[in-house]
Amino acid sequence: MSTYYQIFGGKVNVVSADPSNPIEGQIWYNTTSEVLKYRVGLIASSWATGGNLATGRRFLAGAGTQTSALAFAGFTGANSNATEEYDGSTWTGGGNLATARRAPGGCGTQTTGLGFGGYSPGSQVATEEYNGSAWTGGGNMATGRRYLGGCGTQTSALGFGGYTGANSNATEEYDGTSWTTGGNLGTARNSLAGFGTQTAGLAFGGGSPGNTSEEYNGTSWTAGGTMNTGRTAPAGVGTQTAGLGFGGYTTVKVANTEEYDGTSWTNKTNMAEARSQVSGAGTQTSALCSGGFGSSTYSPSVEEFTGDIAASTKTVTGS
Repeated sequence: MSTYYQIFGGKVNVVSADPSNPIEGQIWYNTTSEVLKYRVGLIASSWATGGNLATGRRFLAGAGTQTSALAFAGFTGANSNATEEYDGSTWTGGGNLATARRAPGGCGTQTTGLGFGGYSPGSQVATEEYNGSAWTGGGNMATGRRYLGGCGTQTSALGFGGYTGANSNATEEYDGTSWTTGGNLGTARNSLAGFGTQTAGLAFGGGSPGNTSEEYNGTSWTAGGTMNTGRTAPAGVGTQTAGLGFGGYTTVKVANTEEYDGTSWTNKTNMAEARSQVSGAGTQTSALCSGGFGSSTYSPSVEEFTGDIAASTKTVTGS
């Protein structure tokens, strides 16, 4: 059997304490803990293929996490009322919306989802709440709109921007029963996206197309960081200080993915398929992109995002 020295031309360092700044690939034996350790470098973010939607569609909404997601509403050539639930591998049919619609806002979880606004035809005020199997009516929005952004939870949601016949800057806050008026966006826009909570939300993209983002504190919007790629009809997931934006349209469909840290946007690995009018679910480090207008007009394809995995020290184990 070959030894480590014969294979690599050097011996394993024997130390009483771990190196303070080990480099990728470095191996050492710690005599204090009596274990063999090694350093693994940064593993860059990546997108991987997920299970296809049963029904390809665009202008759909999403909610939940990468392994427990909702995709609902949308456009298949006609407005859709279909709901699908994802378990991290496959989609199964959920309860139908009462109102078929495209381009609504969505937020929440797979078992406590919220859908609001949209087009069916005309801008909708209707809100529906999902309990994991069926949708029931919630409080109507004050202003019907489509192509709006949304974030938060079923009982503490934000709906903002959109199109009412003109671009809107209006924000509304939902408490699980009714919508009330919030602070206006600085820039009226439609086909935007958002992530975060009702008191710490972020709106980005939209416009013609826009690369600006705005941060909400529960009362008012202030300017956030500028995106590297302005876009309309993207999706967003995460929190105000750890968000992810992906897909959309510039003058062409894009696969661009960017992370937001609460101050600035950073380019990450692109999706495999450029597309707009998609839905999102999950977090900055574990996201889901579903459907949209990509290589097919009504895409069923799904991609799963894994964020950067930081460099770390590992222990060699044996059996």
